[in-house]
Amino acid sequence: MDGDLRGWRQCLLGGAVFAVCMVGTTLPTPLYGLYQEKFGFSELTVTVVYSVYAFGVIGVLLLAGNASDTVGRRPVLLAGLGFAAASAVCFLCATGLGWLYAGRLMSGLSAGLFTGAASAYVMDLAPRGGAARATFVATAVNMGGLGCGPLLAGVLAQYARWPLYLPFAVHLAMVIGSAAVLLGLPETVREPQPLSAVRPQRPGLPRQVRAVFVPAAIASFAGFALFGVFTSVSPAFLAESLGVHNHAVSGLVVALAFFASTAGQLAVGKVGVGRSLPLGCAVLLAGLALLAGALRWDLMVLMVLSAVVGGAGQGLAFRAALSAVAGVSAADQRAAVISTLFVVAYAGISVPVIGVGVLTGPLGLEGAGLVFIACMTLLATTAAGYLLRRPLQAST
Repeated sequence: MDGDLRGWRQCLLGGAVFAVCMVGTTLPTPLYGLYQEKFGFSELTVTVVYSVYAFGVIGVLLLAGNASDTVGRRPVLLAGLGFAAASAVCFLCATGLGWLYAGRLMSGLSAGLFTGAASAYVMDLAPRGGAARATFVATAVNMGGLGCGPLLAGVLAQYARWPLYLPFAVHLAMVIGSAAVLLGLPETVREPQPLSAVRPQRPGLPRQVRAVFVPAAIASFAGFALFGVFTSVSPAFLAESLGVHNHAVSGLVVALAFFASTAGQLAVGKVGVGRSLPLGCAVLLAGLALLAGALRWDLMVLMVLSAVVGGAGQGLAFRAALSAVAGVSAADQRAAVISTLFVVAYAGISVPVIGVGVLTGPLGLEGAGLVFIACMTLLATTAAGYLLRRPLQAST
């Protein structure tokens, strides 16, 4: 019993460190408007600054996604916290656009190191027989941390002094505290090897997984693209079209999407993988329709509903996609296949967002958003139609 309590305490502490890292990745979301005023850049630049993060994540997944299996969990996570601290320092020192690019890149490198290593670490620390609960902890702290980032920054920016500095100073203090916590936790890799033993992990797509992977990847791309648009341009839409200039409200709307995603991911266990992926696509379509209505008629209630419904659809679809592709992959190919799925997902959080930024100039924010919604609707409908014809047979 004492061992179980100690294991769960360590598991929760590891989860808290995971959450702190993810908070930093979404912390700038409600502040982009303030940076635009300070540095005088366009909405396209906002989307590019945002997307640099995803390129950092993809780079780490390709080059060092399996590093923690080789050198140990703690060294990789400490490196991730180092990049998170560097990101906060970049934003604290920001005197021009270059600092923002650097800060977002450091944040992406941090998230890339944490995504796989921290999830594995949380599950490693759990007592024997606690795998299901540990998976819940990893899922909750990942999406919960992403949701808390814009909420924390929005509240501090709205109700405290130094809106472009205080959020990052607070996060830097949280990162330092997390490093101290991490140093007090045990290493779970039994025989760590030197850094020179790490080899790049190539994405892979064996023939036997392609029938499952294609609709799973399409749904993941669309879901992450919805998140990308929400976290990069929704504060501008709230301010320009709805007259909402309260940073705390902007942060809350974005946070709702991530919190709803957590709920959607937790529902997969009850709904089942085979049904969750097409259902997630359908819910995602409903979220896109609500977002289109919000853009077309400038209605705050539809914006909030689109965050909740779209987030839930993304959570359902992505966890089901992850479970499905893992379930049909051979053990020695699973890591490569999952890395490929994450690369596709993070491409979704960057490329369409930049497209929206490009279209904002000639079409305006509303027109660019509607074009994006039309494209994502086509993708989600394609995935759902494929799954209706060929249902997944994978199990949770």
